[in-house]
Amino acid sequence: MRIAIVKLSALGDIVHAMVALQFIKKQRPDIEIDWVVEERFAGVLQYNPDISQILTVDLKGLKKNKLGIFHEIRKVRRYAENGYDLVIDAQGLIKSAITARFLGKNVAGFNKNSIRESVASWFYDVTVECAYDENTIDRNAIVLSKPLDIKIKGLDIYEKKPFLYWQNANPKLDSYFPENRKTVVMVIGSTWESRNYPAEKFVNIALALQENCLISWGNEQEKTKAEWMAKQCANIKILPKMDMNDLKSVIGRADLVIGNDTGPTHMAWALNRPSITIFGPTPVSRVYQTDINKVIKSHSTVNPYKLDKEDYSIRDIDEHTVIYQAESVLSKR
Repeated sequence: MRIAIVKLSALGDIVHAMVALQFIKKQRPDIEIDWVVEERFAGVLQYNPDISQILTVDLKGLKKNKLGIFHEIRKVRRYAENGYDLVIDAQGLIKSAITARFLGKNVAGFNKNSIRESVASWFYDVTVECAYDENTIDRNAIVLSKPLDIKIKGLDIYEKKPFLYWQNANPKLDSYFPENRKTVVMVIGSTWESRNYPAEKFVNIALALQENCLISWGNEQEKTKAEWMAKQCANIKILPKMDMNDLKSVIGRADLVIGNDTGPTHMAWALNRPSITIFGPTPVSRVYQTDINKVIKSHSTVNPYKLDKEDYSIRDIDEHTVIYQAESVLSKR
């Protein structure tokens, strides 16, 4: 049996869906899995042994080049020549549903009551019900497994094997990991400013921990913030510009990842590395909390059906709360 999974973006959402692959392959090793993804996120899927082909699209680029739609349609139609027995849209958006429909005749996805863009469900032959405010990881597991008559239990996910892979990471990164100190990776950026924990509080955390603190960054604005932080604390070092392969390798070597609710922080959970995810305007139901993966949430109440981008309550979280949690996690390393 050959299936295609459509999960285009974003980084954290792709990570949360990937966990299902190991359980699908364990119960149905005969299934061959291809994955359709926005090209800028393809690297997170790379080297995963449960994926046969990573098929990229550039739908994001259509905002700047609307004529590119014809190129993308031709590309997806070529992918459809693989002859999929089933296509699963795990995104639940109109653009992902249309992509899925171009890929094959038998398409599965969430029903109209389980997704933000209910029109997307019109494109599905098989629908799956799971409340939109349920745990994000569970939702992904359900939509990817139920159409295959496979059951993934919560305990399975708690006991998952790491599922992000890299090869030939930049050897220069070795110098950022001294043998005599624990390494804390700080993820300081995200897609909304209201999701970002204050830079000065990250600095206070680094000062208190007195460990090797590395800052990852994804754009010039984040790099500028990281440079300011490094000037405030000798324990802080700025990581070089990294591709997805190098980012996975860095997260995979960290003793602790502290970061906002964003993709690189969720990668720590995927790699079974200790993490503290700091939440403000987004719901903690996006993650699994474990003995090593902790969350700290601001005082605000979050409506998962209508997130408030003007909720800056993350700034009110006392850094000592994060420090206490970090010291507790690091003491067990």
